[in-house]
Amino acid sequence: MPPSPFSSQFSSGDATADRRADYARMLAEGGDFAAAAELIEQALELTPGWAAGWFRLGEYRDKAGLGTAADAYRQALVLRPDDVFGARLKLALIGAEQTPDRPPSRYVEGLFDDYADRFDTALVEKLGYSVPGKLATLVAPQAPFRNTVDLGCGTGLFGAEIRGRTERLEGFDLSLNMLAKAQAKGLYDHLGQSDLSLASDDSGLFGDLAAHRADLVSAADVLMYLGSLETVFPLVLELLSPSGLFAFSVEDAGEGFVLRDSLRYAHSEAYIRALLSRFGFDLLSVENTVIRMDAGKPIHGILFLSRKLA
Repeated sequence: MPPSPFSSQFSSGDATADRRADYARMLAEGGDFAAAAELIEQALELTPGWAAGWFRLGEYRDKAGLGTAADAYRQALVLRPDDVFGARLKLALIGAEQTPDRPPSRYVEGLFDDYADRFDTALVEKLGYSVPGKLATLVAPQAPFRNTVDLGCGTGLFGAEIRGRTERLEGFDLSLNMLAKAQAKGLYDHLGQSDLSLASDDSGLFGDLAAHRADLVSAADVLMYLGSLETVFPLVLELLSPSGLFAFSVEDAGEGFVLRDSLRYAHSEAYIRALLSRFGFDLLSVENTVIRMDAGKPIHGILFLSRKLA
């Protein structure tokens, strides 16, 4: 799981407050969250406009079992209405708000902008991330492809798997830093920034690029950062040519879609099947698999291969 986007923002601008925050972090790492919360409170007395500090206070209060975590998260939201830290997701997890249909785009963008430099090493080597290879194996019998659109392409892990099986390869991601890493690999014919939570005109997927241009659309380890997929399926339909393929992965949930403590969403097979049917896809293949490790535990997911009905 990528860390919260604090690396570029977790400084108050006040040396004394930062020292107290550093001590708080060390206390939290030792499991003393109540004492950590007290120190962050002292830091915030010096810098009350520090949004990242309020968010961290919410985390410490929550882990300490204090009933005031929501107040801290809400103050972070007041100071950063774009919710770069994912405070609204945290509020949902502690039962202070309803679960949002999707995370704030600024949060997801910041998350992966901060993670880009160590993404490949951390995810593949340390967490055993295997979705790109497994998804490529799933679509291999349908190859070769004329044009593949890789949604949430990241640094190009799926692109590397599919490049030899497609004449043209396009990649889209919300994170510009991830796109820069993908560009450096020289795999893609086109790269662009996109937001899959928006309607087609604002998504970044079209513009000068034609609709219905892809015979394969992939989304490897992307949909868990979206929650409700009501915006995604119309975009995929607009990208795909008649009888085009949509290959994607989700984290496995028991029912519907749920927000997990990791701040990722999980989706049930029944939920996905219902969406595929409603939006006019024929389900070709379903594969249950372990998609990565997280905190030493396997994360179970589902791979889907579907075909757009002509």
